[in-house]
Formats: sequence, C-alpha cells, structure tokens
Amino acid sequence: MAKEVRTRFAPSPTGYMHIGNLRTALYEYLIARSNGGKFILRIEDTDRERYVEGATDIIFKTLEQTGISYDEGPGVGGDYGPYIQSERMGMYKQYAEQLVEMGKAYYCFCTKERLESIKGDVATQGDSLAYDRHCRDLSPEEVKANLDAGLPYVIRQKMPLDGTTTFTDAVYGDITVENKTLEDQILLKADGMPTYNFANVIDDHLMAITHVVRGNEYLSSTPKYNLLYEAFGWEIPTYVHCAPVMKDQHSKLSKRNGDASFGDLLDKGFLAEAVVNYIALLGWSPGGEQEIYTLKELEENFNIEGLSKSPSIFDPEKLRWMNSEYIRALSPEKFAEVAAPWIKKALGEDVSEEMICKMSTLVQGRTEVLSDIPEKIGFFKELSSYDKELYRHKKMKTDPENSSEFLKITREFIENYNGEWVSSELYQGLCDLAASNELKNGQILWPLRTALSGLPASPGGATELAEILGKEETLKRIDIGLEILA
Repeated sequence: MAKEVRTRFAPSPTGYMHIGNLRTALYEYLIARSNGGKFILRIEDTDRERYVEGATDIIFKTLEQTGISYDEGPGVGGDYGPYIQSERMGMYKQYAEQLVEMGKAYYCFCTKERLESIKGDVATQGDSLAYDRHCRDLSPEEVKANLDAGLPYVIRQKMPLDGTTTFTDAVYGDITVENKTLEDQILLKADGMPTYNFANVIDDHLMAITHVVRGNEYLSSTPKYNLLYEAFGWEIPTYVHCAPVMKDQHSKLSKRNGDASFGDLLDKGFLAEAVVNYIALLGWSPGGEQEIYTLKELEENFNIEGLSKSPSIFDPEKLRWMNSEYIRALSPEKFAEVAAPWIKKALGEDVSEEMICKMSTLVQGRTEVLSDIPEKIGFFKELSSYDKELYRHKKMKTDPENSSEFLKITREFIENYNGEWVSSELYQGLCDLAASNELKNGQILWPLRTALSGLPASPGGATELAEILGKEETLKRIDIGLEILA
C-alpha cells in the first residue's frame, strides 16, 4: 500500500503574504490534492523578533480567499498537533539533547562578544564558515563544569569535517556538497527556543510530512537537514526546490522593492482566482496551450515533473490579461457584486442598485482590473473640462468645426424625441437622422459621445451613455459641448 502523501505550508507570521510564499503554499496544496493526500498548515511563530501582530490572521485570510483549504492545522485540528510552533516548545530540547548524547551535536558556551570577534576574523580571512568550532571538542568534564556553573549555551549540530553529502531533489536531481563547507549550525538557542532549521526537521518528521516544497535558496541548507534525519534514523522527505519568482532578469520579486503582495493585488482590483491561476504557472508548465485553469483543474493536472529549474518573471501585463479573462467569464450578477465597491468609489456610496447594474453591464467587457472602473465611469458623476480637439476624428470625418453643426442637429432631434429612452431606439433614431442629412452615422454619434463623456475613449457608445444619463443631462452636456466648440 502506497504511503499517504502529506505536505505542509509552514509560514512565519512576519507580515504580508508575498507571491513566492503563496506559490509555495499552492504547490504544496496541489501536490497533496493531485495525489489524494493531506495538506497541513503549521504556523512557525518562534522567531519573536520578526513576529508581526495580526500576521497569522493574514495567513488564514489569504488561504481562505484563494480557496486553498487545509486538512489539518489551527482551527481544524488533526492527529499531529499542536499546529502552532510556539505551542510545541516542550519537545525540541529533548531532541537536541538526544543528538548531544549521540555525538551528533554539542554544547557551545561562546559569548556574544567572542562570536562578534570571529565575524571580524572571517571578514578578514575570507573564510566561508561563520563559527570556528571552538567548543566542539570540549571534554565531558569541561562541559559539565560549564553547565553546573550555569553558563549560557546553545546546542550546535556537529557536521562531518570531510567527505560529501548527497541528496536528491525532485526538480534539480542529485546534488552533492563538501561537508567541510557546512557550518555547525545552532539547533537550540540560548533561550531554549529551537532555530528554524531544527524545528522544521523535528516537526516535519513528527507530522509525517512526505514532501517539502521551498525556494531554491534552501538548497545549500538541505544537507544539514538530511544529516539530522540520518542521525535520528528517520525517513527523509521528498524535496521540491523551486526557482525564484523574479521582477526582471536581475531582481527577485520583493515587497521591500515595492512589488505587490497578494493583498496588494486584491486591493488593486485583481480577482483571487486569476492570481492563483497566474501564480501556478510561474515555474510550472502543464504542457499544451491551455492557460486558464480553475483551482479544481489545477488539482487534476498538477505534477512535479512540470516544475522548472529556471526563474520565472512576474509579468504584470500577463496577469492583467488573465484577470480580464476571468472578469469576462463572470456572470453579470457576480460581476456586479465584485464591481460594486469600485462603482461606488466613482459615483458615491448612495448609488442605486439599478445604476450599479447598468454600470457593470457597460464596463464588464471593457475591464481588465477592477480598479480600472472608477476612471472609466467617473464622468457619469461629473463631466470634466476638455479640449475641443477631442471632436477631431479622422475615421469619423469630424473636426471641431463640423462637429458643432452635427451637435446642433442632434440636439434638436433629442429635444423633440418622444420615443422610448433606451439605447437601441435612440441609436436607430440617430442613424435615421444621419441618413436624412446625408451624413455618416459616425458624424452624428462621435460628437455626441464626446459631448457626453468628455473623454477620448468611453466604456460605451453614444446612445448607451445617453440612456444612462437621461434626456435632461444629455441635453445639458450637448450644450456644454456646443459652448466648448463655439
């Protein structure tokens, strides 16, 4: 019987959810779902210096917004809890001390001052190791004396000094490192808290994690993990190291550089489903031409073999395109729901439901990102000043001079219009007006559209705008246009 696949997302609550973090969570989730396994959420909150109040809630909210549901974790429970690392504190010290007894780790009593002086020596000598293993060979008597004296200590991993360590990664294949390049890393800090690397190994083993997904910056740390697994005689998980997400050819995507987090993208009007779809394809290729995938389809199609060794470039324009595809696929009702806050931003909080429906119908096919909406429809609330050159259109054969005459004809027609005030009826009437004056349709419709919107481009044609504005406002704006053209 095949072993159950168990993956985990283990974020630290240090702030926003950046794109790389979300991609890791997504890939862990997809590996579990595509193999009929379990996806676990574990909060690694032991680094209190970097802890940000409220960041854990951001993690929960982000997973909920993206549809990435976990089978075990905070609030859900499971057989391997607690799932918040700070609630697991009692267990790490015993494992660190067990390694000491096995000769795989040792007590280090070096003071902060001494370690600082070593850093200076390393900078001068160009040595790659940050610690000189000063306490590695203390005698049992010296160690006991120091412990009895109550000297502060950390526990360090005792790395082999020669030979090599080889591990297999699902993306990069076999990787071998020289053991002499591995630092005797700290496992247990002076305050009794485990380091990230140590707690990771202990928790992953105790939670029966089978696959570990992380960025390829951790490739160099992996031999340290494996030596710990081997020391305890534990089974080593499958490693899946992912190439970074880049801003461009030279720079990683980074919030510190002003790049958007997941929350920022939602605030900018991107749909969560589109962001998830796009992020899934940043480093993973499903094969074939299909680019639009629902989360369910990703679960059905994902495979580790499709992951790339090469970095991926985050392309905002490609994301905009993908988001527009998702917007167009929404039902009119659903689009009106997600567009409503942006419509209210443009037209005021007291805008009617009827107007929201009209606006959403007008802009759905013309919107890439929801934040585009206020700029597209703001003229309905207030007509901005504009230049008469807007009336010049080569294709429509209009200019400021003849547009004035065309608008006068149109104004008279509208003032005397008694038909139903709907776009289709108005359009037919204006086309008949153009024909009766031996004009092209555009020579009537373009000046009217310009007068009603005051923009070089609008989310609807002249009669669509007129229907929404109403007869009185339409006449008022035509008069403003005539004044500008005078």
